[in-house]
Amino acid sequence: MASKFGLTGGIPERRVRPIWDAVDSRQYKAALKLCTGLLAKHPTSPYALALKALILERMGKPDEALSVSLNAKELLYSDNIFHFDDLTLSTLQIVFQRLDRLDLATSCYEYACTKYPSNLELMMGLFNCYVREYSYVKQQQTALKMYKTVGEERFLLWAVCSIQLQVHFTSGGVKLLALAEALLKKHINSHSLHEPEALALYISVLEQQEKYDAALEVLSGDLGSLLGREEDKLRLQGRLLAQASSYAAASEIYQKVLESCPDDWESFLHYIGCLLEYDVNLPKPCTGEHTCPSCSVDSALSNKTSLSQELVESRLTSALSFVQRLQENNSSDCVRGPHLANIEIERQRCLNGNPNNIKLMEALVKYFHRFGHLSCSASDVEIYLHMASGNEISELLDEISGSFDASSVSVNTLGLTITLFKVQELLGTLFTKPTTELQGIAKRMVDTFYKNLSLSNELDPQESMYGEELLSMASSIFVQLYWRTRNLGYLLEAILVLEFGLTVRKYVWQYKIILVHLYSYLGALPLAHKWYITLEVKNILLESVSHHILPQMLNSPFLQHAADLVKDYLKFMDDHLKESADLTCLAYRHRTYSKVIEFVQFKDRLQRSMQYLSVKSDSVMLHLKQKADSLDEVESILESVSHGTKLVELSNDDSMKRLTFNEDLEARPWWTPTSSVNFLSESFDEGSTPASYRTKMCKHKSNEKDGPKLKDAERKSLVPRLVYLSMHGCTTFLREGESNGASSNVTAAVETKTLLEKYARSIGYSFDDALGIVLGMSSGKKTVKDFAPDIVNWMSFAAFINAWNLCSTEPVIPGTDRSSINSWLIVDNLFKTCIEEQLTDASQMLTSLGNNIPLLARMVTEPISWHLLVIQSCMRAMTPQGKKKKKGGPLERPNTPHLQAIQISVNCMADTLQNVQTWLSDQMRPEEQALDALLSHLQGTSADGPGQISRTLDESAAAASSEIGGRIAQSLEPWSSAGVVRRIVGAGDETIAELKKLCAQKLKLLKLASASLSSMLH
Repeated sequence: MASKFGLTGGIPERRVRPIWDAVDSRQYKAALKLCTGLLAKHPTSPYALALKALILERMGKPDEALSVSLNAKELLYSDNIFHFDDLTLSTLQIVFQRLDRLDLATSCYEYACTKYPSNLELMMGLFNCYVREYSYVKQQQTALKMYKTVGEERFLLWAVCSIQLQVHFTSGGVKLLALAEALLKKHINSHSLHEPEALALYISVLEQQEKYDAALEVLSGDLGSLLGREEDKLRLQGRLLAQASSYAAASEIYQKVLESCPDDWESFLHYIGCLLEYDVNLPKPCTGEHTCPSCSVDSALSNKTSLSQELVESRLTSALSFVQRLQENNSSDCVRGPHLANIEIERQRCLNGNPNNIKLMEALVKYFHRFGHLSCSASDVEIYLHMASGNEISELLDEISGSFDASSVSVNTLGLTITLFKVQELLGTLFTKPTTELQGIAKRMVDTFYKNLSLSNELDPQESMYGEELLSMASSIFVQLYWRTRNLGYLLEAILVLEFGLTVRKYVWQYKIILVHLYSYLGALPLAHKWYITLEVKNILLESVSHHILPQMLNSPFLQHAADLVKDYLKFMDDHLKESADLTCLAYRHRTYSKVIEFVQFKDRLQRSMQYLSVKSDSVMLHLKQKADSLDEVESILESVSHGTKLVELSNDDSMKRLTFNEDLEARPWWTPTSSVNFLSESFDEGSTPASYRTKMCKHKSNEKDGPKLKDAERKSLVPRLVYLSMHGCTTFLREGESNGASSNVTAAVETKTLLEKYARSIGYSFDDALGIVLGMSSGKKTVKDFAPDIVNWMSFAAFINAWNLCSTEPVIPGTDRSSINSWLIVDNLFKTCIEEQLTDASQMLTSLGNNIPLLARMVTEPISWHLLVIQSCMRAMTPQGKKKKKGGPLERPNTPHLQAIQISVNCMADTLQNVQTWLSDQMRPEEQALDALLSHLQGTSADGPGQISRTLDESAAAASSEIGGRIAQSLEPWSSAGVVRRIVGAGDETIAELKKLCAQKLKLLKLASASLSSMLH
């Protein structure tokens, strides 16, 4: 290559190096100036042009960068170029990739490989282009060509990886596995294999064809030595033997694994499974489903064997002896596996015909005596605890509480105390306790936390505190007390204990997540948003954690905050999907072939994310909401997203079935297991058992894919297109003299009906039924409350029905024709009825959690916005054009009946929004008055009401001394329960002010529209 002779792209390196240094230091203007000088001396250099294109792209000038890149491409294709160097092509590839024109980069490499078919560097560049395009067949062909050219093992493995990708992602690819096996066998016979990854790839090809015996033969041969760690080789052998149903041999292999790695819990489960002749593979949920881990593991371990009871007992006795030997040989407190194994063996005895729980309980008690001080001990045995009866649970709790002196201050004592509380929480026994006792337990938790603060004094501020779980559990109890009693004081105390913990140490993410949900429920969204921002969620966590705040913000008046969250999420997703192939190229280059499959599967999973589809629709809708007062800006937004057609395509039935759900629901509080479910909105059922609530939570999580979230995503993807068709249809119908208006109107009407039918199905009704419901609610024959959960969607549906009525060639409303103005009245009546219903039922902000601010915000920013866009489009279409004045006559009169209907609608919307403004103003009370109202819920003096904890926290902060640590005492100096409540009041006022601002914007628009309509009519 030219670079070997001191040249870079055919240009001396000393002239190019300063340009790259400027680019690397982001001094793009200086780099462009240097590059312009270079081009003056080398005007026909493709490399110099590629450099300029790269600089222009970095400067944010994509159009200029593309033009310069195409010039460089033309020069490469010209006959004047006698040599292709990979540096020029790779620079162009970077530019084309960032411009989302991978096809141009690929065509450059394809042309270069045609001219120089034996050039390995060019072929590798072409292979990488195919990797970025996910063109698996061409990857395979190019890799095989390189293998035939130089005979290197890596290129054969690249081809085999490409075959495996075809198997994973294309139909009929399984037949290619035989080809991959044949290629590897031929290479092994002539050259053997030299890398552990190569062996793993060969084994996986055989596994996929269910050739387990052949794989075992390979592993036990000379090639098996490629695996560096003996334990890895044994695990692989055990898995293959189990898959081949050679359970006896597999169990012996897993015994060897456990002897060297006694804490390998997964291997132990495989060992037990093989002994009982079914392999216990820990469940890996489908990419499109949520599962409850405890329930899924419970299910996996509950398989019953077909062996006789005597044989099962014999094998389990043998396993118990083996486990006891492991316990004797590994006495360290760090090794928990053998002790957990003892519990699992007793559990298997219970499941297979020996329901004697005595030994199971004895094993649990021994486990807690030995490991109860560890924070993980309760979660370790959660699935076993659920097998215990009520009496056994009581005995177990007595055993744990009697095993330590709760009055002493030490890390171990604190650990055992937390474990005792955790066991009660996991088992749900707190649900059965009376209110007074629950308050006492919560107070003990808070007192224990404060008493042990001194243990955390020497820890780094970012380290986890000793006992931090206590405040989370105490907060959970207060939430439960609120659910039972509906006393707001308990909810405030749930917040106060977490705020107190964050005052001591501000990095406890568990506190922050719970606060996000508590503040969201309370209606103090600014505080929820503030705590979420402090979590500093980045990268892939944006996909798995955003569900904690995004749904609430999307339904709030804080449009800009929601837009920022959506922007950050989409930036990560778009960047990752665009650049994820670079990781795959890196995996190929570093010969980590297992990662090749993993990276591609991960990218595919993210690309099919339900949240990704939903947020793309949310992004467009947020822009529409923010700019709904300007018709021109709305049209520009819609044009930038192809008028909503791409979103509609993404929401087709096939795509929706393949969606994946990647949210981490386990971090959510128990009372809101998914973003669409909140138990606090339901009444507390005194007769429910802890097991029933556990089942209910698991059911909600596992049903998330088929729940309202999916329907909501599908419905939102239709809205931008419906908004465009509504605006376009009205304009086409009402504007006179539009060329080909009738034809385009018919097309728009047909598409609108199709989308409205889909929209109606997403609410759960056929189109005709949905239309009947809208008419019923508008006329008062049906009550709005019966359809309350989806009332905003019903209002939007009515707005789109009205717009469709204008452009349809057939009557939309039964008993009318398309020129009828009844559809305007239907929308007016429905909107007025729905909003008045909310204002009538709405309660005082914060002091009563029935407030309807989120619902009102959605009504104002969605259906009313869509209706106002239709009104603006109609007005623009009917504005008289001065050039159409008839000879000797007045200006042409607009469509008066429709103008009158629009004016009535404008006045109705203005009156309705004015009522909302008035209600919001009534909510705004003087700060001190609102503060006193909230604090009154914490003024209780009795032993069975809220207020004790807030006083305890204030007294503890005031009495904080150097005994608990100087730094902690200093951090508690500014603490005040009243200060926290004051911030809650401020957040409520901020929410009201934001919604008032939105209403004021709509009222200003309506005032201008009314004035314009009056001038048009008179």
